[in-house]
Amino acid sequence: MAHKKLNLPQKMCPICNKPFTWRKKWQRDWDNVIYCSERCKRNKQG
Repeated sequence: MAHKKLNLPQKMCPICNKPFTWRKKWQRDWDNVIYCSERCKRNKQG
């Protein structure tokens, strides 16, 4: 059984320059999500 890909919003991570897709854990905070991961978030100073 193939799952249909939902048309989820995507953003580009400014640290690794890779696109990342909306995740359930971000549903309340998507407007404030900038980085694809905690690792990129921590690397923003460097």
